[in-house]
Amino acid sequence: MREALKQTKTATQIKVYPNQPHGFHADYRPSYNEEAAKDGWLLLQNWFKKYGVV
Repeated sequence: MREALKQTKTATQIKVYPNQPHGFHADYRPSYNEEAAKDGWLLLQNWFKKYGVV
């Protein structure tokens, strides 16, 4: 995916949270991880602000 995104002119960012299961951001699931979820949400908001979406 990273290689394919390099071919675009779109700003992108991929962050992998090691050892986190699918759905770690969903606070209603047993897989929820508060620290990773908060970090991911903050990164998402900052990305939107930087690129004029928000």
